[in-house]
Amino acid sequence: MPEVIFPGPDGRIQGRYHPNKIKDAPIALILHPHPKFGGTMNQRVVYNLHYKFYSMGFNVLRFNFRGVGRSQGEFDEGIGELSDAAAALDYLQSQNQNTKHCWIAGFSFGAWIGMQLLMRRPEVTGFISVAPPANLYDFSFLAPCPTSGLVINGLSDKVAPPEHTVNMVSRLHEQKGITITHQQVEGANHFFEDEYLDVLMDSVETYVKRRLIENTR
Repeated sequence: MPEVIFPGPDGRIQGRYHPNKIKDAPIALILHPHPKFGGTMNQRVVYNLHYKFYSMGFNVLRFNFRGVGRSQGEFDEGIGELSDAAAALDYLQSQNQNTKHCWIAGFSFGAWIGMQLLMRRPEVTGFISVAPPANLYDFSFLAPCPTSGLVINGLSDKVAPPEHTVNMVSRLHEQKGITITHQQVEGANHFFEDEYLDVLMDSVETYVKRRLIENTR
């Protein structure tokens, strides 16, 4: 899987792009957790999301936000990071101009960025939001949320307590025309450590495959 460098709003961005051999394969962009707390594109959940989407036939890109790894720039409290994500999606789309399905998957801080990005990009057809930190960031911009997706969190999450995720999802459920699937994993913490990573990946695979089948009918 080759490393790629593409232009971002604050200099070069470092990523890993994994093309599939399937003609006009769907695309997926994977977003990592908070840069100030050790988040990188090689974080365990992000890495496994990347390969899970690839195994399902997607062309997949994950990347480092500004100031992380070889990506240029400095942390920008989420504002610049949203611009980085938009540039990454532009790059991914430039490599796959005939794709019909575009997904965004984000973990923690990356989930917050990802859900902001899908508000701005009507071509996004699905999303995965893992452990969204609804206690730390304002998700009220999801009004209305433009596409259906999966929100999944651990019931033992002390970083982003479950009740805040429940409140966020309850607001999304009030919207018409989309379906938000919410799964809570008993025993899992914020990072889905130990056996819970497999539970997370199985849930993502089941959900994405179901959506892809529905979209081909």
